[in-house]
Amino acid sequence: MKRVEILGIPMDLGQGRRGVDMGPSALRYARLQEVLEGLGHKVLDYGDVDVPVVESLRQQGESGVVYLEAIRKACLKTIETLSQMSAETFPVVLGGDHSIAMGSVTGASRGERVGVIWVDAHADFNTPQTSPSGNIHGMPLAHLCGLGDPRLVNLGWDGPKVRPEDVVLIGIRSLDSGEVRLLHEHGMSVYTMKEIDRLRIPEVALAVAEKFKGFARVHVSLDADVLDPEVAPGVGTPVAGGLTYREAHLLMELLADAGMVSSLDLVEVNPILDRENRTAKIMVELASSLLGKKIY
Repeated sequence: MKRVEILGIPMDLGQGRRGVDMGPSALRYARLQEVLEGLGHKVLDYGDVDVPVVESLRQQGESGVVYLEAIRKACLKTIETLSQMSAETFPVVLGGDHSIAMGSVTGASRGERVGVIWVDAHADFNTPQTSPSGNIHGMPLAHLCGLGDPRLVNLGWDGPKVRPEDVVLIGIRSLDSGEVRLLHEHGMSVYTMKEIDRLRIPEVALAVAEKFKGFARVHVSLDADVLDPEVAPGVGTPVAGGLTYREAHLLMELLADAGMVSSLDLVEVNPILDRENRTAKIMVELASSLLGKKIY
């Protein structure tokens, strides 16, 4: 049994399609708390971090990035809230777009070395200099690793929050050219869908478990668009050819068996684009697999 504490970050400032700010509500409506309590966990919901709506913001962009200051403040509030949780707590952070990970990973790490499992169709490893759009949801992992705008790199405290060698990306199938260069330059571990097709999920999960053996903290950042759009339609940046329903569950089940994950993001659920809250329900199911639900 774990003490699980839920925090919502209803933010859609990091990307161009509206609606993902309703992701935390959709995940709660999909009975996240009840499902986790059904597994025997003690669950507390902290509510949501206050995030301004787009219409209230006049500054559209600065220094090649969109809504930087509002996103920075929301991430700082996220770090502050997570730091108030017990060190033994398993935080589950609900997005919102993936820019919230700059706050969730930093806060959940508590200043310690942290392994990051980035499960996503995209690497989110752009900087303001490489990004074609200036949207920050394509930049959080780069900033966590110390690349990009100092105002985002230095969230919480100065310097990188994650070592590039302590990151594994899984499910990648859409990269910008600048990201490809940066990923190679920093020696990142990347399992594209080609590697998943070739190696299969069990071998990938085994390699991840071996990489993070002995880590006190390992964070899973799970983006709904890692799933094939036929499985999870409620995302703003769908990319064909993603994980199947069973591949995603098997990955979560094997990570649960390894017993190393200490915190979780569920991000990029967009109810406006969804069908009967299907994507949120699947994300809740995946969270339950990661937190110990078994078939038998």
